[in-house]
Formats: sequence, structure tokens, C-alpha cells
Amino acid sequence: MSNIAKAFAGGKAFIPFITCGDPDLETTAAVVRAAAAAGADLIELGIPFSDPTAEGPVIQGANIRALKGGVTTDKIFDLVRELRRDVTIPMVFMTYANVVFSYGAEKFISTCAETGIDGLILPDLPFEEKEEFQPVCKKHSVDLISLIAPTSANRIAMIAREAEGFIYIVSSLGVTGVRSEIKTDLASIVNVIRENTKIPCAIGFGISTPEQARRMSGLSDGVIVGSAIIRLLEKYGKDSPEYVGEYVRQMKQAVRIAMMK
Repeated sequence: MSNIAKAFAGGKAFIPFITCGDPDLETTAAVVRAAAAAGADLIELGIPFSDPTAEGPVIQGANIRALKGGVTTDKIFDLVRELRRDVTIPMVFMTYANVVFSYGAEKFISTCAETGIDGLILPDLPFEEKEEFQPVCKKHSVDLISLIAPTSANRIAMIAREAEGFIYIVSSLGVTGVRSEIKTDLASIVNVIRENTKIPCAIGFGISTPEQARRMSGLSDGVIVGSAIIRLLEKYGKDSPEYVGEYVRQMKQAVRIAMMK
């Protein structure tokens, strides 16, 4: 069992996304610990990038603030080393292919393994081009996480069969951000995934309320929330850990309710 699989072993998983360095790395560390203590099952850490094409304005803003604050990939690796002294739940990086290329794929992925990062999500990496990174990820036992979007259509089964860690289901067309309603027929996507793999799947993009979390985790194995958490960080800054912790508690409770039905 990969470390990521442990996040789903106890039932439905709640996965918060946090941009590293927004507003600073010390706050990031405190928010990660607060989220873990509040029941997060896996944490997705965003490495800031100057052109985050999959992100809406909320997470774009977090990227800009973090980069202006002087965050670098090396500083983020140091952050993970420090977190791994006491944070035991799985952690994955979400970033862009150019970040890995510019750092050097071998160096980046081997350092992921050395610091305790369990997986890598690259939203701008097409499935057909994953061989750029897949062999190095396998060499260092870092799961390269596949994304399935509403536009994946007849590629869903193929992506599912080759998936590892977990499958990230993109709930809606467009970029990340809070949505009042998710209209995609996610049940049919999940059905195709279930027919082709036992790897768990989690739904992200647009989820912000406990009701949405309950509904989406009823369809899948877990939910991913980013923009709603980044809004708390933007609003409360260095004081945000307690607010994020309370939000994670509420969302995890909603996921637990879905598990009982």
C-alpha cells in the first residue's frame, strides 16, 4: 500500500489545498499542522508558479503573494522536511511542469522522496506526455497523480487503468474557484473509473461548503478544497491557522456523514 492509499483506508478522505508561502512559510507550516490536527487525511501543497494556468483568481493571487514574498522551491523542500518531524499524513505537491523541468526532474523528484512528499500533481501535463516524468517518479516511489476532467470522455478508462496514488477528478470545466453549483455528470465519470481501477478517486474544483463536500464524497472517495481555504488565508493572514482548522473540522464532519449513508 502506498502512503497515499492510507488517506483513503479509513473511508472518505478530506484533502485541503494550501499554497506554500502565502502569506509566509511559517504560516503555511502552522496551517498544515492545524489542518492535520482537525482531521485532514492528505494535504496538497501548492508550489507557486508565475503562470498557474489551471487556477482561478483566488489561487492566482496566492501564487503572486507567495512569489513576492521570496518563496523558492528549495525553501519549500525545507518546509516539508520541518513538517515531517511531526506531520505523518500523506502530502503531495501540486505545481506545473515548468517548475519541475527548471529544477531538474531527477533532482526535484528525488528530493520529493527524500523530504517525504508522496505524490505529484501536474495539471498542465497531458496524459500522453506523462513519460517525461513517470519513470523518474517510479524510480523514487513518488506517485504521479492523474487528472480526469469532464472533457476526458473516451480517455477516462485508459487514464484510470494506469493511475496511481489517487485520481483527481476535475468537477467542472474552467479554472479552480468556488462554485455555487456543480452540474457535471460526475456519477458517470466515477462509474467508468470504478470499472477500470481500484485506485481511489477524489473530486476537486469548486467545492467550498459542507453540503457540497457531503454530496461529492457521496459520489467519490473524497473531496479536495482549495479556493475556500485560500480565501481564509487571504482574510486572516498569520491568524488563519485556527480558522482553517475549524473549516477543516466542518468539512471532515460532512465527509463522515456521507460515509455513513
